[in-house]
Amino acid sequence: MLSRLWAYWWAPRRFRGYKPQPVTRASISRWLRQFDKKDHRALLRLLRRVRYFSEDETRDALVELNDRLLAHLSAAGLAEESVIYVSVHDPGSSSHVMLNLLRDAALLERRGCRFLDWRDTMRLHTLTNELEQGAIVYVDDFAGTGHQFCRSRNFAAEYFVGTFAEYFLLPCICEEAAMMIQSCGVEPRYAHLHTQTERPLHNASNMLRRDAKTRLLDLCRTVHGHGGSGLGYGELATAVVFYRNAPNTVPLLLRGNISQNRYVGVLPRTTDLSAR
Repeated sequence: MLSRLWAYWWAPRRFRGYKPQPVTRASISRWLRQFDKKDHRALLRLLRRVRYFSEDETRDALVELNDRLLAHLSAAGLAEESVIYVSVHDPGSSSHVMLNLLRDAALLERRGCRFLDWRDTMRLHTLTNELEQGAIVYVDDFAGTGHQFCRSRNFAAEYFVGTFAEYFLLPCICEEAAMMIQSCGVEPRYAHLHTQTERPLHNASNMLRRDAKTRLLDLCRTVHGHGGSGLGYGELATAVVFYRNAPNTVPLLLRGNISQNRYVGVLPRTTDLSAR
């Protein structure tokens, strides 16, 4: 009872500004009521382990990472006019949002930097051919496996002409994605490396007591249904959420199911809510 009352106080403050659905006393109560009272303590321990990036923290992380990168490039003799910022997903995706956030916060347009979409192959070819050398900087908020990024980047890279160092700026990256992206020839620069050991429901983690973890894993499978693990895309079981959305690698126990018609989540993705 005390842990639940405490959650009513700290959770809305920790997740303040979560856009898909505000975290309130009512939303926490709805989430917990779906499960047996004996599981509430473990559920709240899981929620407390979630790393939340507010809008301010996300913006500040990107700006700091970018400032360090531009200083590094300047020391190597590269002018800011030779830096091309590229979004790597579809319009309206997190990459576009993060690039716009960074562009405005760091006043990049005034500094002469260039901006392109990864699918604008004609301009990619023309601009890289014109510059001949420089840096290409991809921007996003999070990478889980790195597969999606590498597919987009590899498609765009076919149209590069000249010699360009490539970097990927993002506040948080999973260790799996960091390895994958490096193998593509891109240097990831991030504020936080989300390791397997800091994900409470990941097989490599010992953050929870064994009995509590086993029970939560059972509940994940129940929420998913159809024999799935419910641990999110790639079974990464990540415990990082951003103000604008939860990655699809977050376990369904926190997100709920799509349309929220069987289980509601305390931190649902926008796509989890879209069919409501």
